[in-house]
Amino acid sequence: MAGYLTTHVLDTARGCPAEGLKIELFRIEGDSRTHLKTLTTNDDGRTDEQILPADQFATGTYELVFHAGDYLTATGTPPEEPRFLDVVPLRFGMSEASHYHVPLLLSPFGYSTYRGS
Repeated sequence: MAGYLTTHVLDTARGCPAEGLKIELFRIEGDSRTHLKTLTTNDDGRTDEQILPADQFATGTYELVFHAGDYLTATGTPPEEPRFLDVVPLRFGMSEASHYHVPLLLSPFGYSTYRGS
């Protein structure tokens, strides 16, 4: 089985998918952080393509950076200065060639994640 990476972002405060949220993918190797891709979530809170498709997949350490502050501002969440959650980095490892699904449940004052299926 080939490995690949996906995500799904849900706005738990509004009770809907987080549409229009910018996500960046980085590969981490020691002290090096290499930008691989930038995507934006669709109307279902998912990306239109796999974040890391099978033909680009490699085990290792990665980081997804969710631009929550920009999304919250765009959806009309009253701004704070500074905003409590602005950029949400999630660093995780992929140790085998399988499907890794890394969802984000987001609200203006908290988030959670897990390895989904």
